Amino acid sequence: MQHENGKQHELVPTLILFCLSVFAFVTSSKAHSSLKINNGMNSSGLSQDKRICQLVRRTFVTSAGKTLLVFRAVFDVAQWNSNLTSSAQVSFLIPECGMLPEVLKSTIADFGEYYLVRNLPVHELVAHEFVDAFVKKGSCYALTYKTKIDQDNTAALLPNGKLILSVDKDTYEELGLQGRPSRYSGKKVMRYIVTIDLTDAGFHPESKKHNRVLWALKEKKPLEFDFLLAWYNTAVLHLKSYQGEGSRGAEGSTLMSYFSKNQIQALKPKITFSTLRDLQCPVLQSNDPQGKPEESCSTEELFEWLGAVLNQVNLDNKSSSFLSTYCCPEPSTVVEKAFLCTITGFIIPEKIIQLLEQLCCYFGEPKLAYWLTLTVHGFADSPVSWRENEHGFHKGGENLYNFVIFRNLDYWLQMAVGAHDDCPP
Repeated sequence: MQHENGKQHELVPTLILFCLSVFAFVTSSKAHSSLKINNGMNSSGLSQDKRICQLVRRTFVTSAGKTLLVFRAVFDVAQWNSNLTSSAQVSFLIPECGMLPEVLKSTIADFGEYYLVRNLPVHELVAHEFVDAFVKKGSCYALTYKTKIDQDNTAALLPNGKLILSVDKDTYEELGLQGRPSRYSGKKVMRYIVTIDLTDAGFHPESKKHNRVLWALKEKKPLEFDFLLAWYNTAVLHLKSYQGEGSRGAEGSTLMSYFSKNQIQALKPKITFSTLRDLQCPVLQSNDPQGKPEESCSTEELFEWLGAVLNQVNLDNKSSSFLSTYCCPEPSTVVEKAFLCTITGFIIPEKIIQLLEQLCCYFGEPKLAYWLTLTVHGFADSPVSWRENEHGFHKGGENLYNFVIFRNLDYWLQMAVGAHDDCPP
């Protein structure tokens, strides 16, 4: 399946990444009107890190074939673990708020840097020096930059130490490494997935497995990409809390020094702030995800509305508008102002969890807002989406989740993927 528009998506600063358009697949009234709803409890089949989501699980399938999972539960940040390995964009919307709340300022300022390394051979990520220095001493993230998962060879290093290669048939045969057919390659297999566990006990410098992989990537079929890199080192973070600001940036300086012989560039996420005036918002009740006529809106109605708001689509529904006839679902209320923040870059889950914690703290004092939202988009061209699930581009490469956090710390969790991807775990 080819990218339909054939264009590479842009991400500032000076990057071309794979950002998703926000909720693009549910912004049409047709998709909304044909939603099929399957209700059902799932109290035993969820994984351990999803025990916060056991109260309600609902699955919605849009007419475009996209899958949306909705959970409702009482919020507990300590039990939430983002299963998206890295994210391209994070947005939060706070009604009845006109500026960045004080409780969020330090978190936003501390999103840190990530790095772009040009022409990096893949075998350098397999070298035991790199594994010992980064993979085994924190969470290391890497993603090929300016590649398309349905056309090019791509790679990703996950925080659990697994290196994922998505390669075409010719490359796979030349490498000679064990893999499996891609689920998106069709009847005639033209793409393969190779998984290399860098933390496996049998993958040490003297082992046959390590030498075989290193030889394949260095001698037999050298692979080289531009990579986005980030590293989360808990030991350095503990040092920060003890020493203060003086130790800030230690993770970055280590990556910079390690790849000093390569062309490496430090980048910061792009952060934008907007104050939306006289915004018409749907009325929500935390204990009623399905909504009730004339009382509250449903989760899918909110999802659709939020897509329009985050794209700053005009919701006036004027007859003269040729772009959109969409309007806010009813019942609704008009808020004088709402604060919207969007962060774009190579964003790791640890930073998102910190932001999530502070958003919950926002309701620590009385607020006019009854709810707020946090929306996270994974990379459209990442070879994996949730955990180690293979990711397919299909039409848009969607993989995202959205939190609706209520004043009483109830929450809704909405998770969406493309039509051919596995449902989020």
